[in-house]
Amino acid sequence: VDLKPGGQYVAVDVDKAGGIPVIAHRLVQGKYVDESALTCTGNTFGEEAAKAVETPGQQVIRPLDKPLKSTGGIAILRGTLAPDACVIKLSGHNKRKHSGPARVFDREEDAMAAVTHGKINPNDVIVIRYEGPRGGPGMREMLGVTSAVIGAGLGDSVALITDGRFSGATHGFMVAHITPEAFVGGPIAAVHEGDTIVIDVDAGTMNLALPADEIARRLAAWKAPAPRYKTGVFAKYVALVGSASEGAVTS
Repeated sequence: VDLKPGGQYVAVDVDKAGGIPVIAHRLVQGKYVDESALTCTGNTFGEEAAKAVETPGQQVIRPLDKPLKSTGGIAILRGTLAPDACVIKLSGHNKRKHSGPARVFDREEDAMAAVTHGKINPNDVIVIRYEGPRGGPGMREMLGVTSAVIGAGLGDSVALITDGRFSGATHGFMVAHITPEAFVGGPIAAVHEGDTIVIDVDAGTMNLALPADEIARRLAAWKAPAPRYKTGVFAKYVALVGSASEGAVTS
């Protein structure tokens, strides 16, 4: 579906094209869903999808044989910086690779200040850590920082990586949900200012350009930061929440 912020249309255009039933029908056509699954109507997914009425000539919901791109809007990367994987957003740009020096921030507010005060340079990799399920706590969204990057005219020249999260409105070459997160000693905690980070979508990797023994040495010397909340519901959440790679659910 060709939708903003990366595409041409908005949600009302989807409705005019035939709506969610048309999308459901595409999923059935491509065998991407179990059409025998029951829905809240009491009918199966396939039965509901069969009711779709597509507006003739609509250009919003693409046919399966004419996709917008050969890959989806996100991709999963792994590597020395994300052994348990991370998510990169691909919609809204055509960039596939980035290599540059790390600019390291231990919270979102510090990164925002650096961007808005002109301290980020083209080719930098903005690293925002300790914003994962436990570190945040709660995986804060980095929409503000990525919007500031676009506003500073750096959207096409920098990358941003975080153990926090992004939303559909996030712009630019953005990697999030890095696991393990920094708060539990994930490799992102070992990144130093100026280290080279290499992100390669086609190879499916995100790596810190350092020998494995150097990364291990840094992690061995790493100490967990004090939790931001020592009592109350947030302290309970931090104690119980799992990794983003497993859904960031509490046990």
